[in-house]
Amino acid sequence: MLIENTKGGYSFLKGSAPYSAGVVASPGFRIDHARLSKPLPIAAAFERIDAHLKVLGRPSQALCAMELRSPKPYTFQGFGDFNAGYVKFLEKREIPVNGLNPVARTNVAPEIAPPSEPVIYAFSYTVPSRQPGHSFVVAGAGELPEGTIDPHDVIRRGETSADAMLEKAKFVLGLMDARVKNLGAKWDDVTTVDVYSIHNIHPFLASQIVPKAGNAHHGITWHYTRPPITSIEFEMDVRGCPNELVIAS
Repeated sequence: MLIENTKGGYSFLKGSAPYSAGVVASPGFRIDHARLSKPLPIAAAFERIDAHLKVLGRPSQALCAMELRSPKPYTFQGFGDFNAGYVKFLEKREIPVNGLNPVARTNVAPEIAPPSEPVIYAFSYTVPSRQPGHSFVVAGAGELPEGTIDPHDVIRRGETSADAMLEKAKFVLGLMDARVKNLGAKWDDVTTVDVYSIHNIHPFLASQIVPKAGNAHHGITWHYTRPPITSIEFEMDVRGCPNELVIAS
């Protein structure tokens, strides 16, 4: 299921047109994660990423994952329209591989102090490394089955009761589990677990999420945000990156 991206130094899981389902560093490389000190509008952020990669002597194709923040959740149609514009930034840099988008992505909408326009919050990229072990990024996913964009397929659509949120969380954890395994990694390799929801996750945090995150001593990061599409209420992403840094915007 993994597709090799030779120019980028990583392999990826095929996802949808605007993003892959996850990425894993190729032998001889590792994935570093960088957060911008201040989120930037997409065009300006790509320029900042270009500059960062240039300093490191890495090609544009080394970019392997993106984290975006939106003003509010999109409709399914609106999300598709946004993605069409986003993909052009990748195409301009010749990042797609044989017509497939290799770059994983998380896109969420902050409930408090949202940006006035879509911005890039963080990104990941490959660098040469002899460091042992897997480094990888699993793309964000909500309670929508793989391969569908039908709003009627959302798990417990329109429900936010404690029981519904538990079912949504279990489903999303299943997606994360499958993607981690398909990247050739395991939960003990995970260094960061992100949860995105404005609903109460405490009733199932200790019973479901923490035990799944093998290295629970890293903790769980709960972002008080909504997933990118209306009617989706719970999203997660995970990664295993040995190096995390913050760079000036």
